Amino acid sequence: MRPERAGPADPKDHDADPETVARVICLRLLTGRAHTRAELAKALRKRGVEDDVSARLLDRFDEVGLIDDAAFAGQWVRSRHQQSGLGRRAIAAELYRKGVDREVAAQALAEVDPESERRTARELIERRLRTLRVDGPGERAKAGQRLLGMLARRGYPSGVATEVVRAALAEHGAEDEELGPADLG
Repeated sequence: MRPERAGPADPKDHDADPETVARVICLRLLTGRAHTRAELAKALRKRGVEDDVSARLLDRFDEVGLIDDAAFAGQWVRSRHQQSGLGRRAIAAELYRKGVDREVAAQALAEVDPESERRTARELIERRLRTLRVDGPGERAKAGQRLLGMLARRGYPSGVATEVVRAALAEHGAEDEELGPADLG
């Protein structure tokens, strides 16, 4: 019986050309989703690819458009804000962890204007309010704290969170005294 061969460009093949191995690693990663240059460099380093080989290959991938941190950041911002409901601060932290330059991240985050952030926060609150009891003052106060915490964890500014939660709870019968000071943020 013939043993299965992984192929000449298999990263486990120690005799393979380092550049070919690096190319295979990057192409496999890019098949699943877009990656930043920093993510690919980290993956190559982890697999033992020399830094000079990695730099040459990533420069070439950059030249031909296989990696584009600005396009990645724009797509990431839209996806994480619209589908996951994250605020600018949380998305900025994710982009930073993925190695996106701060200026590139700031340009991409400019797509999320304050009104869009407010609207998305309100949608999250409305969805969550369907599962919370808000019949009395005590329940509304408890719900308000939970909602504020949820928005904070998702990266929304405290002022936006407070404004949106107060408005939503007021629509569910909360009185001004019950809601506490408006300037908690």
